[in-house]
Amino acid sequence: MGEGVLSMAGAPAPSSGDPVLTPGGDEGRPPGFPRRHGVLHCRTHDLEELAERFGTPLYVYDGDGIRERVQAFQAAFRELDFLLAYSVKANGNLAVLNRIGALGGGADIVSLGELHRALQAGIPAERIVFAGVGKTVEEMEGALRAGILAFHVESEGELDSLERVAEEEGRPAPVGIRVNPDILVNTPHEYTRTGHAASKFGVAVEDAIRLYRRAHASPHLEVRGVDVHIGSQILDVEPYLEALDAVLAMVDRLASEGIGMGYLDLGGGFGVAYGGEEGLPLQELAREVVERLRGRGLRLLVEPGRSVVGEAGVLLTRVLHTKVAGGKTFVITDGGMTELLRPSHYGGWHFITPVRTRKGAPVGPVDVVGPVCESGDFLALNRELPLPLSGDLLAVATAGAYGFSMASNYNARRRPAEVLVEGDAVHLVRHRETLDDLIRGEEIPPPATL
Repeated sequence: MGEGVLSMAGAPAPSSGDPVLTPGGDEGRPPGFPRRHGVLHCRTHDLEELAERFGTPLYVYDGDGIRERVQAFQAAFRELDFLLAYSVKANGNLAVLNRIGALGGGADIVSLGELHRALQAGIPAERIVFAGVGKTVEEMEGALRAGILAFHVESEGELDSLERVAEEEGRPAPVGIRVNPDILVNTPHEYTRTGHAASKFGVAVEDAIRLYRRAHASPHLEVRGVDVHIGSQILDVEPYLEALDAVLAMVDRLASEGIGMGYLDLGGGFGVAYGGEEGLPLQELAREVVERLRGRGLRLLVEPGRSVVGEAGVLLTRVLHTKVAGGKTFVITDGGMTELLRPSHYGGWHFITPVRTRKGAPVGPVDVVGPVCESGDFLALNRELPLPLSGDLLAVATAGAYGFSMASNYNARRRPAEVLVEGDAVHLVRHRETLDDLIRGEEIPPPATL
């Protein structure tokens, strides 16, 4: 979704993908964050109190909401042998991973670091699949030794490397090929379209068939299943069904040659509601998928990330100042692109609301910007909001996915703390970084000898 919400001189006009919200209203507020007596809460916990206790910027996660979302997936696909392989890149906090694993979930990883996180959080290796186009030999060795469910291979070169590693390790490598079905999905940004022929991801169907034949014949590779992933923040069911039908036709073709599959991984990218719109209709998708897979003996894997944690997180940021310049009003906050990169990087749209409503506050178009020394440092542009005062708290909604996981130390800024709310309990699940954290691992060498 684009950022140009309001039409004004020198600013972009609304795009067709932008949500239309009542200024200062709560239409885009996700479930789990009710407003009580004018103050936003996470379930029963006052967000103002959490900000006072843990400081800002601060990520707050609704643990009950995460559990409910995992269970919704499991219920939707209950007729099948099903594994939710949570996409760790969306939010890799150990506590979040631990809770998902405790519900029977697995992990979709893209690095050795994510493997380490998943294992440390208690997710068994046999529930982990390894995706990504650039796996190193070190990563292949580590994942093979750990005993993961499968490597999702994305090129012939990767298959070459994996076969060599497996031979050297003396154990067959479990393989699924990531198939690129050449489906161009109209996602909100070109960076999130991964299932078309010009994408760096996956292998074309005919090439995948050839690689499956090779893997089937190799004593160092073991065919486990097939994978497809067509993009992110997808709101329509049809592209998934088109991809599924293409992959099932390939599965049937290989089966006729005696090359069987144990599972089919439909990928992730299930869209969520950023601004009051409807997310992907999960029940509708599940009905169609179950109908196609019933009786085939294939285990179903899906890789949701954003749809599990996105709406379950908010970023709390405190207003430092307001500033009027060039006919624009800037609301300057203590959180910006170093805490939440999506608006700057993807043009991502996040609902923003005051944590405490203030009667009589003038409403108008503002740019909500951070403290980073970049013109691209913003959380919202031309957004109609009640004008806050210095010290007020703002909540940036649907920030549980690709928020902290994309945070950085640019400008030598310390990454924020993270809090997990579960029932009556509030857990600090990541401490705010210290100044010493910023220089850990660095060394000043002795003076150069002239």
